[in-house]
Amino acid sequence: MRYKLLLIVFFGTFPLSTQLASAAPLAEEYLRTGQLSEGATALQAHLKKSPADDEARFGLGVVQFFQSFEHLGGTLYDYGLRTEDAFRGLPAPIRAMLAQNPNPKSISYNDMRQMLQTWVDDLKAAEKTLSAVKDSNVKLPLHVGLIKVDLLGNGTPVDAKFLLSQTGGPQQQQAAENLVVDFDRGDADWLAGYCNFLCAWGEVLLAIDGQEMFNCTAHLFFEKVDTPYPFLLEGPRNFDSLRRFNRPLISDILAFIHLWRFELKEPERMQVALAHLEDMQRHAKSMWNYYLAETDNENEWIPNPNQTGVLEIRVTQEMVDTWLVVLDEAGEVLQGKKLIPFWRGKPGTQGVNLRRVFTEPRKIDPFLWVQGTAAAPYLEKGTITDFASPEMWGRINRTFGRNNFFTLAFWFN
Repeated sequence: MRYKLLLIVFFGTFPLSTQLASAAPLAEEYLRTGQLSEGATALQAHLKKSPADDEARFGLGVVQFFQSFEHLGGTLYDYGLRTEDAFRGLPAPIRAMLAQNPNPKSISYNDMRQMLQTWVDDLKAAEKTLSAVKDSNVKLPLHVGLIKVDLLGNGTPVDAKFLLSQTGGPQQQQAAENLVVDFDRGDADWLAGYCNFLCAWGEVLLAIDGQEMFNCTAHLFFEKVDTPYPFLLEGPRNFDSLRRFNRPLISDILAFIHLWRFELKEPERMQVALAHLEDMQRHAKSMWNYYLAETDNENEWIPNPNQTGVLEIRVTQEMVDTWLVVLDEAGEVLQGKKLIPFWRGKPGTQGVNLRRVFTEPRKIDPFLWVQGTAAAPYLEKGTITDFASPEMWGRINRTFGRNNFFTLAFWFN
């Protein structure tokens, strides 16, 4: 089970199985060799000739999803993300995996914003492709453990088999090599939902003005920084030096925490983020419609109650019913029809309208949100979400287990 969980974390989306269909999908060739750019070009050309091929379209969406992280990793590498020098005490094999650019470019705040914009645009392209998959019988079998992705942008794409060679034994490596999953129509919605989730966070980061935080603390993360405070680039910046009481570094970390308050640079992006969250909820509902309609049992990523599933985690009808209630309740909160309970004052008298946080955005200060004063403009009297009720959490705990709900929520989308 440990190697299966590692695969889920590394690939974000991909499950497991035992053997591949006789004709491998076009996407598999490029995913296994780490040639994602060539794969995207080939699949797009194929779809121009065969626009009804939803297997190829699904494969293109998967390739584009991984490309978004390769592009992000490549840009971070170009700008000298301190993957190696930040922690010089790491074991040699790990440092080799985290090799950073020996001759990086200097990064500015505008460069950082453009990097985030490109990542969001890449994710939007993947979501658009995945949302265009219509064939309810589509199948995309893939060797999960052999998918190569250059996540760190240093020109060395790695797969789960390689990672397990660093942490596991020969048996786990062999298992990773043989694992396959048959993705189906519901899984296209699953991945599209996660694209929307990540886009929402990207839009929030682009909505805020992080110029001051960048100027004061970006040197902790990048080797060369375009900052009005060049003295910050002098002296040791590796976190191992904290053991020697590196006073400047400690002050930099405190400054990073202190600067977690943001004016809005592009407030309209908050509504775009809300739209992505609403689309995520829509995809989550759609995927379960497809899952529940399935009658086969072919290497399922997320099984319905009548299927087994490659993770060998039993999904019961009660789990599905409870999760659908959770999704409906989340939709009510996003639409502003139900309120989040306020954590100060008399309980149950008022709540926070989460929708208005996005449609009427103000300066974001996480510490004042914890205190409660930042929530004051959004307080209303109205129906409080059932997420605040002991009955709802009692049902969730009985169905999923007290410590398993959030882990399974990540899986369930």
